[in-house]
Amino acid sequence: MLIAPFKNEPFDLFDTDSAKADMQRVLKKVRSEFGQTYPLLINGERVQTEAKLVSTNPSNPAEIVGYTAKATTQHADAALEAAWAAFESWKRWSQEDRSRLMLKAAAVMRRRKRELEAWLVYEIGKNYVEASAEVAEMIDFTEYYARQAIKLVGGLGSLIDYAGEENESFYIPLGVGVTISPWNFPMALMAGMTVGAIVVGNTVVCKPAEDTVVSLAKIFDIFAEAGLPPGVVNYLPGTGREIGSYLVAHPKTRFVNFTGSLATGAQINESAAKLAEGQKWFKRVFLELGGKDAILVDETANLDDAATGVIQAAFGYSGQKCSACSRLIVVDSVYDALLDKVVEKAKELVVSEAKDNPGFGPVCNELQYKKVLSYIDIGHTEGKLLTGGKAVENAAGYLIEPTIFGDVSPRARIAQEEVFGPFVAAIRVKDFEEGLAVVNDTVYGLTGALFSNDRSRLERARRDFHVGNLYFNRKCTGALVGVQPFGGFNLTGTDTKTGGPDYLLQFLQMKAVAERL
Repeated sequence: MLIAPFKNEPFDLFDTDSAKADMQRVLKKVRSEFGQTYPLLINGERVQTEAKLVSTNPSNPAEIVGYTAKATTQHADAALEAAWAAFESWKRWSQEDRSRLMLKAAAVMRRRKRELEAWLVYEIGKNYVEASAEVAEMIDFTEYYARQAIKLVGGLGSLIDYAGEENESFYIPLGVGVTISPWNFPMALMAGMTVGAIVVGNTVVCKPAEDTVVSLAKIFDIFAEAGLPPGVVNYLPGTGREIGSYLVAHPKTRFVNFTGSLATGAQINESAAKLAEGQKWFKRVFLELGGKDAILVDETANLDDAATGVIQAAFGYSGQKCSACSRLIVVDSVYDALLDKVVEKAKELVVSEAKDNPGFGPVCNELQYKKVLSYIDIGHTEGKLLTGGKAVENAAGYLIEPTIFGDVSPRARIAQEEVFGPFVAAIRVKDFEEGLAVVNDTVYGLTGALFSNDRSRLERARRDFHVGNLYFNRKCTGALVGVQPFGGFNLTGTDTKTGGPDYLLQFLQMKAVAERL
C-alpha cells in the first residue's frame, strides 16, 4: 500500500476577507439546520427514542442547536452485542484495508471541513480559528493512526533465533471498547480515541458528552459514508451517570478510553477495576484528565514574547483546554513588568458570541459558567484582582471576562484546583529555583512552559519540570499530532500520549507462537 508520508493538516487563520465570508456563508447554512433530531447508531441502524437530549448554543442558550435520541441501558446492551459480533469479522480485515478505510474517512472530513467548523462554533462556542484547528486535528489523528497501524504489522520484527523452532510474535486487537469523550474538543478527541482503537481491529461503543451530541452525530455520519461495516462503531448519546457508568462496569467491556475531569476519571478507574460476574479479563483503562498548567518566566526572558504566550495559552477557547495556562509563575524582579503587559493584552481581548469570531466566546454551559464565577469569588479572598472578575454585562450567553488574580499563594485553592475557564492565578517567586518547585507542587502534570534565555535553566527544566508536554519560549497549548505526543503525569491520567508512535499499542496485545520443526 503506497501512501504519502503524514503531514499535519493546515488550519485557517481567517486572516482574509474571503475566508471570513466563506465561514459566514456556511454558518448561515448550518443555522438553517438547527432543531433536527439525530438518532442513536447501533449495528448500522439508526434508532430514535421518545426521550431526547437537547443541545443549545452557549453563546445564546435560548437557541436549540439540535436534539439526539437518548440511550437506555437496553440500548447499551444492544450496542455491546453488535460491537462484539462485528469484531469477529473486523479483526480479520487486513491492516491495509482497515487503514485505507480510515484514510477515506479523513478525506470525507476534509471535504466537509468548513461545515464541521461551523457546527463547533454554534454548539460549543469556538471562534473560527479554534474550530478550524480542531477539525484539522481530527483529520490529523485519522491520517496519522492509519499510517502508524501499518507499521505495527509483524510485531516487533526479528526475534532471537532458537535452534529447532520457528518463532514469531504479532499483535492482535483486544475486542470491544468504550470511548467516552469530552465536550471541549468533541470532534478531534472522539475521532482520535475511536480511530485509534478501530484502525487496529477493535470495535467500539462511543458515549459523547451531552453538550456536543450534534457535532458528534456528524462524525458518525462520516464514518458511515466512508464505509465502516455495521457495528464497528456504535453511537450512544446518553447521560454519563446512566449510560457511561453502565458501559464502564459492564462485563463485556474490554477497555475504556476516557477524556474528562479528574473526579470522573477516578470513578471510572475504580469501577473498571472491579471484576463483574462473567468477566474474563482485566479491563484496560486509558485516562486523559485535568491539568493545572504553569508558565514559568524568569528574569532572562523576552517579556513581550512571554506575555503573548500567556495570553494565547490562558484565554484561547476561554481557557477550556486541559493544557491551558492557569498558573503564571514569575520571578520577582520581572513580575510587575510582565503582569503589566499581560493585563494590558487581556484587556484588549474581545469577548462575544462565537459566530462573531471574537478573541474568545462563551464557556460551554451553565454549570461551567457558575463554576468559574464561584472561583472568581474565591479569588477575591486569595489574591488581588488585576483584570476581569465578572460576567460580561447584558450578554445572552455564558460570557465571562478574561480574569487574572495576582500575588496568589502557591497553595491557594485558585493555584491548585482546575477552574477550566478564562482564569489565571499569578504567583510571585524569588528566583528560578523556587519557581520550579512551585511548578511541580500540584497533583497534575500535563503541560507547562518556561520562558528563559538561560541555557542551563532550559536544560534543568528539560529534566525536572515534571509534565508530559513541556515547551520552551512558546505557549503551553497547541500540541500537534505526530509532532508533540500528548499526555501527562500524576493525576493528569495514564499518559497515553495521543498522536504519538506508541498510542496504538494500548489497543493491542502481543501473541507469541512457536512451532517445533
